[in-house]
Amino acid sequence: MRFDPLRDPSSPSPTPMTSLKTICVYCGSGPGADPAFLDAAKALGRDMAEQGIYLVYGGGNIGLMGALARSVLDHGGHVTGIIPDFLKARERMLDDVQETISVPDMHTRKRLMFDRADAFVALPGGIGTLEELVEQMTWAQLGRHTKPILLLSINGFWKPLLVLIAHMRELGFIRPGLELNYLVAERVEEVLPMLTASARRLGLSGDARLIERRF
Repeated sequence: MRFDPLRDPSSPSPTPMTSLKTICVYCGSGPGADPAFLDAAKALGRDMAEQGIYLVYGGGNIGLMGALARSVLDHGGHVTGIIPDFLKARERMLDDVQETISVPDMHTRKRLMFDRADAFVALPGGIGTLEELVEQMTWAQLGRHTKPILLLSINGFWKPLLVLIAHMRELGFIRPGLELNYLVAERVEEVLPMLTASARRLGLSGDARLIERRF
């Protein structure tokens, strides 16, 4: 499926919801050095499929991305992969998914992933994973959405980022009224209950028309 952002009609403003139907997962296109990362990706995929929650992800079939998506599929779940044209060869698309959307650039990919998702989970990954995660945290900080954001900190992977955020807060760069709202889980089995509780408490809302397409 080819997505053309210039022809995409504006959708009506969304109504806040409280149930999770689709989760966008950010994660590495490599497996990482700790086998626990791969195990976590597979376990999260299984849990999502068993709970009937759809996966939206970056479309690749290698690394944590591939393990996550294949696990969802292996357990009877639904997967949507969204991938820019220039990454098709590098990340090797997973052909077995129910829906693959090709987009012209990274900006369109991220906007469409936002549109499709009710919540966001960050598994271990590299700079791309970090950039996608921080962008969602920024949009939430600025009041553009209330969709839950969760860091799955397997074996303390996200601890350095959490230390940096605390450092920013201590030095006055994260000020009262502009706090960051995010969840941190250390075990896969915590992820879905934490997201569900957050969705019930805050509701799920976000309007892509309020979010700039270029940064």
